[in-house]
Amino acid sequence: MKQARIPNPALAVPGVMSALVALSKAAEHPAVSATLRELLNLRASQINGCSVCVEMHARDLKHAGETDERIFSVAAWRDTPYYTEAERAALALTEAATRLSDRPDPVPDDIWAEAARHYDEAALSSLTLAIASINVWNRINMTTGQKAGTTW
Repeated sequence: MKQARIPNPALAVPGVMSALVALSKAAEHPAVSATLRELLNLRASQINGCSVCVEMHARDLKHAGETDERIFSVAAWRDTPYYTEAERAALALTEAATRLSDRPDPVPDDIWAEAARHYDEAALSSLTLAIASINVWNRINMTTGQKAGTTW
C-alpha cells in the first residue's frame, strides 16, 4: 500500500479543519437524523472509493447502534428491505449528487421530486449540504492518497 502523498490538507492548512467541521455542523437539521447523515456519508464514500471515510462512517454507524444489515448493505440499498422510503430517497439523491458527470442531467427531476416528497425545503437544503460536505472530504482524501488505518 502506498503512503499518502502529503499530510491531509485539512490538518496541514490552518483553519481548514474548523471550516469543514463548521460546514458539516451547519448542515444539520432535525428532519435529517445523524444516522441518515452517516448512511449518506458512507454511501458517497463508497462511490468515491475513499477508504478513510468508508471505514470512519461504518464505524460511526456501528458505534451509534446501527444494525450490521444496514451498514453492510448500504451499497445495495435498492435491493434490500432495510431502508425507509425517505432514506431511499435521500440515498438516491446522494448517489446522483455524487456522480455528477455520469449522466446529462446529473440530478434528474424524478430523484429530486422523490426527495421533496419526504423532506421540506430546509431538510433538502441540509441533505444537499451534507452530501456536498462528504464529497469535499472524499476528494481531499482521494487526491492526496489518504488511507484507512494510516491517517488521522
